[in-house]
Amino acid sequence: MKKHGSYTLKNRIKTGEQIIGVSIPMTASKDEIGRILEKKDFDFISTDSQHSPFSEERLVQFCDYANDFGFPVNLRIKNTRHTYLIGNMLDLGPTGIEVPQVENLKTVEDAVDNFYFPQKGNRSWGGGPKYLSREDLTRLETADWWNNHGILWMQIESLTAITSAHQIAAVDGVDVLSWGPADLSFNREAYPDHPLKTDDDCIRHVINSLSSSTTQLCLRSYKPETRNVYLDMGVTMILEGGFY
Repeated sequence: MKKHGSYTLKNRIKTGEQIIGVSIPMTASKDEIGRILEKKDFDFISTDSQHSPFSEERLVQFCDYANDFGFPVNLRIKNTRHTYLIGNMLDLGPTGIEVPQVENLKTVEDAVDNFYFPQKGNRSWGGGPKYLSREDLTRLETADWWNNHGILWMQIESLTAITSAHQIAAVDGVDVLSWGPADLSFNREAYPDHPLKTDDDCIRHVINSLSSSTTQLCLRSYKPETRNVYLDMGVTMILEGGFY
C-alpha cells in the first residue's frame, strides 16, 4: 500500500506524474477502506457529497480513517454554488476539494478565494490542517504550508467548460480539471451540431489545451479496460472505483 502523503501529491500532479486515485463512499468502515487500499498502489482517496449521503461528523471520521492509512482525501462538494463553504469543509479534514459543474471563471475565482489562506486567498483561519501532524508551526507557517500543498479541482461537465478549459486552468490555484461524462453527454445532446461530437473528442481537446499548463486532467475510470486507453491519450490522472 502506497503512503504518499498529501505533502508530495500537489507537486507530483503538477509535474505530470501518473497519479491513480480511488473513489470510496463516505459510509465505508475503516476495515473496508483498508481492504480497498490494499488492492492497488493508489495515491489518494476521493469521496463524494454531491450524489451521496453526507454529514459533517461522518466526513471527519472518514478523513481520520484515511489519515491513519496515510492517504489524503479529496471531497467533491454538494453544489457549484457552495464554494463559499469550501473553507468550512476543509476544516473537517479533506486535503482537497472538487467543485462540480464549473462553467464560469467567477466560480473558479470564488473557489480559489475560499480554498487558500491569505495572502493567496481569503479562507478563514480555523487551525491547521487536520492531517498535518506537526504542531510546531505558527499560524503563518501553517497557512503557507497549506497554500503550497492543498489541491483544488474544477469539474468540467459541459461544452462551455470544455472549450474554456484553458482559461479555467490558467487561474492560479487550480491544480486539476476533472471529467463529468454523464452531464457532458446531456449537454452534447443539446448541441448536436457542435464540432466536439464525442467524449473522446472533448478529452483530446482539453488535453491539447492543457499542453503548456501544470494543471492536469483527471478521468474517472470504473472499468479496468479504459484506464490504459485514457493514459495512452495523454491523461496523467485516473480515479478508479473502490468496490469492496
